[in-house]
Amino acid sequence: MAERSGPSRILALVLIGLGAFLVVAAILIPTYTVSALAKTPLDLEVTTVSTGEGSVLERTSLAAGRVVVDQNVPIVSQRFVTVEEPSDADIITVQAGTTLRRTDKQADTGLLSATVDRVTLDRKSSMPVESPIGTIQVAGDKPAEEVAHTGLQYKFPFDAEQKSYPYFDINTRQSQDIDFVEATEINGTPVYKYQQTIAPVDLSTVANLPTNKVTLPADTWGVEGGAEPVTMTRWYENTRTLWVEPETGVIVKGDEELHQYYAREAGQPEVDVLKTGLTFDENTVEYQIQQAKEGKDQLSLFGRTVPIVAGILGVISLIAGVFLLLRGGNGGHRQPARADNALRPNPAGGAAPAPSSNRDWTTDRTEEIPRTNLNKE
Repeated sequence: MAERSGPSRILALVLIGLGAFLVVAAILIPTYTVSALAKTPLDLEVTTVSTGEGSVLERTSLAAGRVVVDQNVPIVSQRFVTVEEPSDADIITVQAGTTLRRTDKQADTGLLSATVDRVTLDRKSSMPVESPIGTIQVAGDKPAEEVAHTGLQYKFPFDAEQKSYPYFDINTRQSQDIDFVEATEINGTPVYKYQQTIAPVDLSTVANLPTNKVTLPADTWGVEGGAEPVTMTRWYENTRTLWVEPETGVIVKGDEELHQYYAREAGQPEVDVLKTGLTFDENTVEYQIQQAKEGKDQLSLFGRTVPIVAGILGVISLIAGVFLLLRGGNGGHRQPARADNALRPNPAGGAAPAPSSNRDWTTDRTEEIPRTNLNKE
């Protein structure tokens, strides 16, 4: 038994060391690994499609001398988001190309607007960083303009809260609060619902585009005044609703009630330019839900599952190691058992016979008794 105490002690110490390592790992993994995972991935590549229908100004009608607004027009908005440089461990630069078109017309005749938005974000908070400054380019010959982005856009922060966040609107080039409305579900996925209402904004004060302030005869506008010139300003309103998976910050669904119109006063539409409701189509919603689930699973794996398993195995290893160590310590002080059958010295010389208790009395011992001659002559 003494010879076994060495290997047993080594095994016990190995188990105790392994158990301590696993317990420490169970404590540290959620702190460091999850923190590293809770960042917007650098391989981000997302296409979202929103559909709807509404009224659209026939853009060639103004030049033709008579305003025509088409009704019940099918409309689709498509946005393609990719990652650009600079991007690193802390920041990510995203570029979003967005087109809005009417699908009842082909090619460029159906294009209503196109923009390219570029912004550098903090990978954890999803908020824009001060440098480099963002840019916005509107379809046309003009280069991209530098525009300071000051709110969320394409993603919410990890562990989104039930509160208001600043949200950047690309049309007004400003941020205003998007407010928490309720906790609900979409296709079985828990989400937070947020909503933002944008009051009428004069787009001529946002971007210097010829279509944002137009002077035409009153007859062309379809208002009183005959040939008298009337200047109309293009206004923009919107009610934006977003459904966000809170753990990952993924926007699962988006809805916008857009209204752009020409008017001489805010809130008094005279000619609709665009009036439509646009909502993520079902394929986009399902894709976004899948992205959110994959992110949640990864966070759950390293935030809960791995630490729990490591902690349980660590405790088991510690208990087994301590048990072996204590058992080996007690066994090391035992005296070897005496062999009852061992030969003991005999004072008369030779070996002493085995004790009587161990002798075999079944064999014939008559030869050991001296013979006596009974037949005397």
